[in-house]
Amino acid sequence: MRTRFLLTCLATAVAILLGLPGLIGAPAQAATTQTPAERAREIAAVVGKDGLYIDPAYKAALPQKLRDDVQAKAKALGYPTYTIILPLTPSDAFEGKESNVLTLVEDALRKPGLYVVVDGGSRFPWYETRDLPQVSEEKLRASRSRALDDEGYDAGPTEVVARMYELLAAPGIPKTSTRPESKPPSRYSDEDGGHGGIVALSIIGGLIVLIGLGLVIGRIRRGPAPQREKAFRIPPHVAATVASERRRRLERETTAELTTLGSQLAALPSTEGPGLRHQQAALDDHAAAGKVLDSSTELVDLVGAMVLLDKGRREYDAAVAAASGRTARSVPELCAFNPLHGRAAGKPTQIAADGSTLPVPLKLPLCTECRQALKRGDAPASLPGDNGPYWHDDSLWARTFYGTTGDDLAESVSRGELSK
Repeated sequence: MRTRFLLTCLATAVAILLGLPGLIGAPAQAATTQTPAERAREIAAVVGKDGLYIDPAYKAALPQKLRDDVQAKAKALGYPTYTIILPLTPSDAFEGKESNVLTLVEDALRKPGLYVVVDGGSRFPWYETRDLPQVSEEKLRASRSRALDDEGYDAGPTEVVARMYELLAAPGIPKTSTRPESKPPSRYSDEDGGHGGIVALSIIGGLIVLIGLGLVIGRIRRGPAPQREKAFRIPPHVAATVASERRRRLERETTAELTTLGSQLAALPSTEGPGLRHQQAALDDHAAAGKVLDSSTELVDLVGAMVLLDKGRREYDAAVAAASGRTARSVPELCAFNPLHGRAAGKPTQIAADGSTLPVPLKLPLCTECRQALKRGDAPASLPGDNGPYWHDDSLWARTFYGTTGDDLAESVSRGELSK
């Protein structure tokens, strides 16, 4: 099945290179003229009806049997599931990001359920839930990881998703797969009565002995082994150039988000009660982010502006939800040690203090990478500052771990604490 899927994908790719627009060229060309919202509504119209959207570029490569399998296992879950399989590139309507697909389609469909998207050229499902208390985040993560392990490296996107749904339907939390790694078939298989395997092992063993003797004799003749060459490292000026480019890209992305969120806040109608509080908080976060961007281009400050905009985005979503009479979904904070790592995973982690007593236990939201590093007793890959990790500095970001200790970052910026 997987071989057939790969061959079909290869045939599709060859057809594209030969210029057969009749296969997928027309839909792809049409998609480039759509806005992100229009493209999301197009997908939502299909996935909201059938529970499965497959981009025209992949329909020829996905047999009906595989599509039926995904839909049947999704239906067995007992709660709404929306599966999206499509190609993603940086130049498409979603900027090649699965998170953009999930956010925009969810906003277009506005229905509770499990939203799953897979880049058709990959096998990694991305997911979001909307008003879905029936399933826990722990089970979702475990089911996704186990599905990836179970299906193997050569699985198609629908096969991994189908296995993920199968695990979600089973009781309990899936455990790590114990399946041994797949190995290529040997020329001397057990079908030959086992004698071929014995012969192969004998030959390999003899070769190992001969190679070992050759190395020993050669070393005696040559004398001591020469000192190993110094390991290759990227020159400092190259590393500095890469870091500078990353900083410029972060500045561009943060500035773009500042403009986008500002436009959305300006178009948001006035609300009352909780909605008004969320709206005002979003405006404060947006104004503080703009102030930070105007005053500095240092990496720690750019990240601070990014964090403020992320807080503002979550407050904006809460205001929109309140205005429509629904509850905003809970979104984890960014990682306290390095917000560039992304969202925190699980509950806040208590951090031990070295040589001092804190008035209250310090609990920080951490990403999976940083949590695992602490469990191993290693230092997390923290955002760098002037004197090592950024939290070694005496800055607003260090004192508040980017606002994750409960401090109001926007208020602190407005009070002028950024320059202290």
